Amino acid sequence: MADRSMGILRRDAEARREAEGKGRAQGLETGWTITSYLIGGMVAYGGIGWLIGRAVHIWMLFPIGMLVGLAISLGYIIYRYGKQQAGSGTTASPKGDDR
Repeated sequence: MADRSMGILRRDAEARREAEGKGRAQGLETGWTITSYLIGGMVAYGGIGWLIGRAVHIWMLFPIGMLVGLAISLGYIIYRYGKQQAGSGTTASPKGDDR
């Protein structure tokens, strides 16, 4: 009987540690997601600007493409993470299919 209660207590302690770890990791996961959106937008649109600029011999399209990608990424981040719930003051859950 004592072995059984020890197993239950051990599982409860493991479940508690796992829940605490998930709470900390969720904020870290959001930060990495936002960082990857910013870098990905700059790389994608900078690459498009570089290709077009190389084809038409206008070197300024590369930095313009990077800035456009950054602006689009910021807009998407604000749309996805920037909404506040009415009255509660906490951030709403992210929009999208990944949650």
